[in-house]
Amino acid sequence: MGLTLIEKILLKHSLSKKLEDFIYAKVDFCFGNDITAPLAVKEFNQAKFNSVFNSQKIGFICDHFTPARDLKAANNVKLLKDFADKFKIKHFYDIDVCGVEHAFLPESGLIKPLELIIGADSHTCTYGALGAASFGVGSTDLAAAIKSGKAWFRVPETIKFVYQGKLKPYVSGKDLILYTIGKIGVDGALYKVMEFSGPVIRNLAIDDRFTMCNMAIEAGGKTGIIEPDEKTVKYLKGAGVKAKDIKLEKSDSDAKYSKIIKIDVSKIKPQVACPHLPSNAKSAASCSKVKLDQVVIGSCTNGRLSDLAIAAKILKGKKVKKGLRAIVIPATPKIYSQAEKAKYLEIFAEAGFMISPATCGPCLGGHTGILDKGEVALATTNRNFIGRMGDPGSFVYLSSPAVAAASAITGRITDPNDIS
Repeated sequence: MGLTLIEKILLKHSLSKKLEDFIYAKVDFCFGNDITAPLAVKEFNQAKFNSVFNSQKIGFICDHFTPARDLKAANNVKLLKDFADKFKIKHFYDIDVCGVEHAFLPESGLIKPLELIIGADSHTCTYGALGAASFGVGSTDLAAAIKSGKAWFRVPETIKFVYQGKLKPYVSGKDLILYTIGKIGVDGALYKVMEFSGPVIRNLAIDDRFTMCNMAIEAGGKTGIIEPDEKTVKYLKGAGVKAKDIKLEKSDSDAKYSKIIKIDVSKIKPQVACPHLPSNAKSAASCSKVKLDQVVIGSCTNGRLSDLAIAAKILKGKKVKKGLRAIVIPATPKIYSQAEKAKYLEIFAEAGFMISPATCGPCLGGHTGILDKGEVALATTNRNFIGRMGDPGSFVYLSSPAVAAASAITGRITDPNDIS
């Protein structure tokens, strides 16, 4: 019996060199952010650890409540900086460098195919887009990994999703994953790996692959993964990864899957996930009566350059609907700079968007766009749970950047195909 890609990676890293129900495995990189890593550091100190396994393979990325929204946020960043200084942690990043962790780490060449990555953030699954086995963990697990370089895993089963057909205009990776979660539910892939495959995925841009793997957790998935290919190699070389460090691998043709789901993308229109679950997916056109108070374009799901490009294309020469708050957040300083050079930010500013520095900010109701009771937002983020972006009485819809840009113009949820 052959193995899936994720099984091959876990077997390679297993200390027992066996693929048992539970394995103890070496990790290639572990990290946390300004919310989760301070908890890990406190656990590390409480356990009286006095050394780290490898100062080159640990990361602290300050992105959630930064620029520091209050004194506690500032304290947390300072705590991480002091710990990084003490143990000579190479990858400590503050706002002058990083931006949103799941955009920044791949962009910096710190994630490679076939690696085993753990992060104290549920959207660590994003890196499956590069063919890495990447799992979100708790802060206590991160503390143990910082000390030992190892972690326990229950070997997950894999669901194979095969995407076939021809994409309609303005249908992106975000629409594919919202449609998929709508089809299987928020527990449809519970503790399973979502392996995205098929001709549509092979033709999909890397940024769209990031978006799809990023939201695997929203279907209950342990992670998402896509077989690395020549597009992956090109992306990694652009991120500064040396060719000799890029390894490719695939699932075996006779690998065992718990389920195989085929999806004809020709039927999929631009999607929206309605409150209060990512699985409440509908066509954007069917939600055209929903009036908006705020639109947000950004996050680890859709804050990359290609996301800003498609939104800018739709917004060029147009204005945000009067009375609507519109916010755009390039995910990293590098993306901000690229968007500035490409004149995308100029288009956003002229349309009436507020341009924020890189941050997770409003996605988790942190800052820079909190919703009041009764307010309605459309966001390119990944969660629309009750109270996710502010008051429990607010409403969050999820969409692609194209739908968000079109909706910012009309003030209502709008299919971008309806914007002339």
